[in-house]
Amino acid sequence: MKEVLIGMEEYAKEKNIPIIEKDSIAFIMKYIKKKEIKEILEIGSAIGYSAILMASAYENTKVTTIEKDEQRYIECLNNVKKCKLESKINVVFQDTMDLNLIGVSYDLIFIDAAKGDYLSLFEKYKYFLKPNGVIITDNLNFHGYVKNKKDIQDENLRKIVERIEEYVDFLKNNKDYESEFIDVGDGLSVTSKRE
Repeated sequence: MKEVLIGMEEYAKEKNIPIIEKDSIAFIMKYIKKKEIKEILEIGSAIGYSAILMASAYENTKVTTIEKDEQRYIECLNNVKKCKLESKINVVFQDTMDLNLIGVSYDLIFIDAAKGDYLSLFEKYKYFLKPNGVIITDNLNFHGYVKNKKDIQDENLRKIVERIEEYVDFLKNNKDYESEFIDVGDGLSVTSKRE
């Protein structure tokens, strides 16, 4: 599996495919093991890198990962097979905003899809969180752009950063959920329902 992961890291770098930073996934894997997380929903598979690592963090962990890009979906499936994790990872080819889940809930929901959609994704998927579950969101620093917004020339990039800021404000001021912001990798939040 180690060789497959190294190959995935090289492929992602070469093709400019965003995969989770090592510090971030190390934090999440530690969290999964410590809390004995069993059911994970990942929103945004890319090539399956984080799904594979999350599924291997704890023996009873199962991951459902959603990807809307067909090429990425196929790559993800292939990588899961190479790691022989088909029994632990279910890869779904669907747009996350169109997916309807019925009768399922998760211990951990990992949001790592289109940054501009974080708020909509949180609002849609919070209903599938188990009572003591958490929602972890990645890329809240967005490669340092969030802290250096004034230097951004590109209008689209500025809009994405503004949407991330809106999402962070939403988490900070939410009466129903409490969030901890973890300054590892590209910035994570760990959000749980208030008791």
